[in-house]
Amino acid sequence: MDKPPHAVPAPDSSPYDGAGLPLPSTPLLDDGVFSPGRIKLEREQAYFNDLYLLAPVAYFVLGLDGVIVQLNLVAAELFGLARGRPGHVLFRSYVHEAFRHDYDQFVQRVLNSSEPERIQLQVRPHPGTQEAGLPVSLLGSADPNGQALRLVLEQAEGKLAALERSEERFRRIVHSAEEGIWEIDAQALTSFVNPKMAHMLGCQIEDMLGQPLAAFMDDEGRAILERNIARRQDGIAERHEFKFVRRDGSALWATLATNPIFDAGGSYLGALALVGDITAQREASGRIWQQANFDQVTGLPNRHMFLDRLHNETRRAKREGTCLALLFIDLDNFKQVNDSLGHEKGDTLLRQAARRISERVRATDTVARLGGDEFTVILAGVGQLAGIERVVQDLVTALAMPFALDDDSAQVSASVGVALYPADAEAAEILLRHADQAMYAAKNAGRNGYRYFTPALQQAAELRRNTVREMRLALAQEQFEVHYQPIVSLHDGAIARAEALLRWRHPLRGLLAPAEFIAFAEANGLITDIGDWVFRQAVRQAQQWQVAYGSGFQISINKSPVEFRGDAALYQGWPDHLRREGLPPGAIVIETTEGVLLDEARQVGERLRQFRAMGLALALDDFGSGQTSLACLQKFDIDFLKIDRSLVGALGQGDAGLALCEAIIALAQRLGLKVVAEGVETAQQRDLLRAAGCDYAQGFLFAGALPAPQMERLLSAQPAA
Repeated sequence: MDKPPHAVPAPDSSPYDGAGLPLPSTPLLDDGVFSPGRIKLEREQAYFNDLYLLAPVAYFVLGLDGVIVQLNLVAAELFGLARGRPGHVLFRSYVHEAFRHDYDQFVQRVLNSSEPERIQLQVRPHPGTQEAGLPVSLLGSADPNGQALRLVLEQAEGKLAALERSEERFRRIVHSAEEGIWEIDAQALTSFVNPKMAHMLGCQIEDMLGQPLAAFMDDEGRAILERNIARRQDGIAERHEFKFVRRDGSALWATLATNPIFDAGGSYLGALALVGDITAQREASGRIWQQANFDQVTGLPNRHMFLDRLHNETRRAKREGTCLALLFIDLDNFKQVNDSLGHEKGDTLLRQAARRISERVRATDTVARLGGDEFTVILAGVGQLAGIERVVQDLVTALAMPFALDDDSAQVSASVGVALYPADAEAAEILLRHADQAMYAAKNAGRNGYRYFTPALQQAAELRRNTVREMRLALAQEQFEVHYQPIVSLHDGAIARAEALLRWRHPLRGLLAPAEFIAFAEANGLITDIGDWVFRQAVRQAQQWQVAYGSGFQISINKSPVEFRGDAALYQGWPDHLRREGLPPGAIVIETTEGVLLDEARQVGERLRQFRAMGLALALDDFGSGQTSLACLQKFDIDFLKIDRSLVGALGQGDAGLALCEAIIALAQRLGLKVVAEGVETAQQRDLLRAAGCDYAQGFLFAGALPAPQMERLLSAQPAA
């Protein structure tokens, strides 16, 4: 047999003991859905429900006109009113005619007094009848804002049978309540639920008794519930929305107002919860929010949410001192697809386009559909134009691919405008307008491409695109050349090695050094193809010079950090190529910089081990210009250490430069490494390095980078080894 719940006490005192009456003020109704008045009403109603709904006395809140605004379960039962919507009913109409004058004077005293007032009178539960009056005691007080009158109606001692506070009557009221009522004991086990609560969960009452409250909730709800009950025990009142799980597995969203129950000695006995079903309201709110913020065709954020996120991202970028790029994408020729294949297949194309765009940006970026065939992308936290350009080029390429539309296919392209924050605009609306203008510039330029809003950036982008296009052509037409700078042994002055240096013989711009084009190749992935070509040229040349000038001759080639992070499959053909040419291990030396060794990326370590396994030697370039640790030198099994040209240039200008070079040389040789000094330009530098024990030197004192035939003449002019 389930037992009735305990009465809900008000904080610090009984809600009707006359000591200050901590009762809620009457909210002022407001027609606005999200207005301050409506929010205030909801808060007041929640407070009323928490403290007074289950009180075993009749409780009323009256407006200044005497209309009943709120009433609890006992009051509604007494006067036969609907608790949620009592209607325009005057409390005075229930007062016996013989006592109305006394009641009016009582109301005036209450409104003019800061202390509660009490009066004895009679009420008729059914106005307009001749039934005998019921003797009651009214305790009244005005709220501090002067907006409401609070009344607690108590039975006159031994007289008011209708309000007799017996367990049986209270049980009937609780069992007929519109809200779920749930009592748990000190061990958080269910000790009572009313029929409404059991019905809400689709359970029988007896199935719930003895079960923990958390057994009917998901993990998130359990965590919130535990915090809520704990804070209630500390006297902190809170209301939360919880997700319960019905017996059939469906969700029950509910508000849960919990009140702790203590015995006379202050020991915690459990808690009483008032549960309100808000599933329908929450689902409706979710649908409204979804419709207000997301595009119904693609599921992407719509213009409203996009603008909100753009404002947030620009504020964050300003706060953190970072940049962002805004892409405005318009599908070219989409109208023809709609006109020829119909809007249903047009929508299918839009969904596929949305998916292609989303797959080519980061999860942290925002992709939105503004309407029609217009999309936007917010690229937050961008650092380099090259990164933006890779994304834009990938998007343009992807959107130009054919779209499969059931039994049809369609092909469109994309015109993309790019605007940067804060360079192009700081206000979100202006940034969007500039990206839109750049998109129209892309359309006017022939579509299927992109444009920057800033003319200078657009010119730079065009230069990058043209350079990369020309580089692909140069690779196919063998416009690239490998020049060689001799590396001289300081022991005997002989050319023992050479460094391979790339040059581009451009048909219009002449001979170009790597600084004029390598960055473009790195940004567009072409560096790997160029690096592979250089490797094969160096292998062929090393084989020829070893045959002619000794098997110990080595050629070193530079590797970009981008190549170290690439796919290992790109180098799978190198071992076979080395074997075919018959080169001994160490004939080819891979040069890299300190930054590569300090890179913790997994691919970098794998690439270095892969090169070692091929029989390639490793050289660390520009040593002394960065922060390479000694552990790196041992970890990656370096063969050669190249002293940075800035340190060599300081030789002869004081003792400090020489001491530093001497220390590096001694350290490297103790570790078993050979040392190469770069940038040697004077005989004094050469002599100081030789005296310090340096192994090799290279620089303009000996020769610059030479085409292979000129390098061959230098080698052939040397005495035979």
